[in-house]
Amino acid sequence: MQTADRRMMWHGMFLFLIGLVTGLQERRFKNMRMALSAHLEGVMNGTFLIALGAIWGSVELPPRVEKAARWSVLYGAYGNWLFTTLGAAMGTAAANPILSEGHRGKPWQERVAGAGFWSISRSILVAVVLLLVGLGRPKSLPDSAVESLDHDGSPTARESALARVK
Repeated sequence: MQTADRRMMWHGMFLFLIGLVTGLQERRFKNMRMALSAHLEGVMNGTFLIALGAIWGSVELPPRVEKAARWSVLYGAYGNWLFTTLGAAMGTAAANPILSEGHRGKPWQERVAGAGFWSISRSILVAVVLLLVGLGRPKSLPDSAVESLDHDGSPTARESALARVK
């Protein structure tokens, strides 16, 4: 397993822990329903990052695009928990009036929460589309496999190795 995969799993476990701790503190928030949502966002997004870390080695994207996908998914996962937690603490109705229980934050609080929810929704959508593209691309051969094929020189060996990777 690559270091990048383990790092994504670490973020998943950390966000899972944050979600658990948020769940223990639900009664301290202005809006307990939204605090429950924040708890669930942390746990579910943490689980998502762990699963994503497990398959990350299968994602075939150019390095810069892969980096953009990684940061987009991390921002989306952590941001989802963060802005839901802020909404629970400030009692905002932004992006989720059903959970607001009649609470309303100050106008600036509503704007902050609304902008946060807007940005994380775009971020996670971009990340998922990039990851789908990366998972749909054929896996490339490692450099060591290509070098061993070059010594053999046989085009059939190269083609059969490429076919096994696909």
